[in-house]
Amino acid sequence: MASHYDLEEQEQIAQLKAFWARYGNAITWLLIVVLGSYAAYHGWQFWQQRQAAQAAGLLDELEQAARAADVERVRRAWADLQAQVPRTTQAQHGALLAARVLAEADQANDARAALQFVIDRGRDEALVAVARLHLAGLEIDAGNLESAQRVLDARVPEAMRPWWADRRGDLLQRQGQTDAARSAYLEAWRGMDGALGYRAIVEAKLNALGVDPTAEPEAKP
Repeated sequence: MASHYDLEEQEQIAQLKAFWARYGNAITWLLIVVLGSYAAYHGWQFWQQRQAAQAAGLLDELEQAARAADVERVRRAWADLQAQVPRTTQAQHGALLAARVLAEADQANDARAALQFVIDRGRDEALVAVARLHLAGLEIDAGNLESAQRVLDARVPEAMRPWWADRRGDLLQRQGQTDAARSAYLEAWRGMDGALGYRAIVEAKLNALGVDPTAEPEAKP
C-alpha cells in the first residue's frame, strides 16, 4: 500500500511540475501585476493624502497673505502651489484668489496667467467658468474686447448663466450695443436669487441705462 501511495504522490508531483513548467511563468507575472497594482493603489492613496495635506498648507499661506494684502507673499505662495501641487483642487482655488489680489494690485498680466492656469488645468467646470468670467472682466477693463468675446464664447454651466449674462452686458455696453446690453443685464437680474447682494449691482447697471427691472414684465418661457 505504501508503494501505491508513493507512486500516486510521485505522479501528482510530476503533474504539478509539468503544470508549473507550462504555466508557472504566466502565474508569476500575474501575481506581480496584481500585487504591483495593489501596492500602486495604496501608494497612490498615500500620495494623494500627502498632496492634499501639502496643498492645504500652501493654500492657507496664500489666504493669510491675501488677507494681509501682501502681494509679494501672495505671489510666492501661488508659485509654490503651482510648482508643488499643481493638480490639486487647492491649486485651482489658490489661482483664483491670487488672480484677485494681483488684479487689485494692477498686475493684470500676472492675474491673467493665474486665471489661465485654472482654465487650462481645471477639472471642475464651475471653477473654470469662474476663471473665464474674471478673465473676461480683465479683458473688458483693458479694452481687449475681441479677447473678452472669445472668452465668453465658451460653454458655461447652467448655474453660471446669470453671471455670464451680466459680463456679456458689460461687453455689449463697451461695444456701444446699449439695447443688447439692457437685455443681457435683465437676463442676469432675473436669473439671480433676490437674496444675492450682487443682484443689486446688476440692478444699478440697469438703472444707469434707464431701466427699472422691478417694473419690467417677466420674459415668457
